[in-house]
Amino acid sequence: MSAFTLDLNAVDLIDDQYYQLCQNNREVRFERTAKGALIIMSPVGGDGGNQEAGLITDVGLWNRRAGEPGLVFSSSTGFKLPS
Repeated sequence: MSAFTLDLNAVDLIDDQYYQLCQNNREVRFERTAKGALIIMSPVGGDGGNQEAGLITDVGLWNRRAGEPGLVFSSSTGFKLPS
């Protein structure tokens, strides 16, 4: 997998603008680093996607059987961390 990183330190991209950027470019996977860089991710290939699906299935089934209150998410799920 390859990625392209843009240094946005000179641009104050607020959360609403980042969200709109993602909405306007749904076919592109973006990540933001803690330092404000924007990473444009390439899509996962068939082998990697298959491995990810298997792992998600295994963890989800384990979580249900164990009765844990945890949640399982795909790798493309977006999160806003506190810092």
